[in-house]
Amino acid sequence: MKLIRSITLFSLVLAGLLSCVTTTTGGFNTEPSQERAERDFVQLAIGYFEAGDMAAARRNINNALAINDRSSDAYNMLALVAQREGDIELARETFERALSLDSGNSRARNNLAALLFSLEEYEQSYMELETVANDTTYESRALAFENLGLSALRTERPERAEYAFERALQLNSNLYRSSLELAQIKFDSGEFAESMNYYNQFVTSSGFYNVVQTPRSLWLGIQLERRFDNQEGAAAYAVLLEGLYKDSPQYQELMNSQNDN
Repeated sequence: MKLIRSITLFSLVLAGLLSCVTTTTGGFNTEPSQERAERDFVQLAIGYFEAGDMAAARRNINNALAINDRSSDAYNMLALVAQREGDIELARETFERALSLDSGNSRARNNLAALLFSLEEYEQSYMELETVANDTTYESRALAFENLGLSALRTERPERAEYAFERALQLNSNLYRSSLELAQIKFDSGEFAESMNYYNQFVTSSGFYNVVQTPRSLWLGIQLERRFDNQEGAAAYAVLLEGLYKDSPQYQELMNSQNDN
């Protein structure tokens, strides 16, 4: 039923789009601009893409490109469709095409950076994300800083990673991944009080979003609770680690640490 409603909604929007393109009244030319029609087709493509209908998404992208064959936003969506369909090299080329048409398209640059990160091209991903994070008008800037931090870790820039995660949390304090990464960075540098503060922020944010803790995050929690001589808290995290991830390397580290004691 939800899918039927979604398709109906798209159909109504499309019908409205087509009707207003051809309607004039009162002797004045009220035909909407081609730019508006292009944007509408791109928005339709986004809706179909999110609904998982790549054929319909591609059809509306082509409609947008028929109006403006230099539409950076349309090429960005075309690249996302290619990536979803597994055509990775084509996706990369199409993201680059979008940026050649509009170097200020931060959505396209962020999407290219994410693709590069998935391909383990961390240095190039880092460079693209630096540009995105510096765009003060980009609506997802907090996530761009978080991703910049992850790329910085992969390229052995710990100071830049720390800065990027801190900026991410300044923009959105609910980014639990940034909180966890900062907790780990502070723990590794021996700043245990700050590490605990960030870890508690991670626990609160991840709990709000019902995110299940990972072996890594539970092991960090155990180590922090032990540092502050909270055996009850350490034991609680240990129970979760054993129950959820008994085959993990972190559980083996827990067992080794107990044997050492």
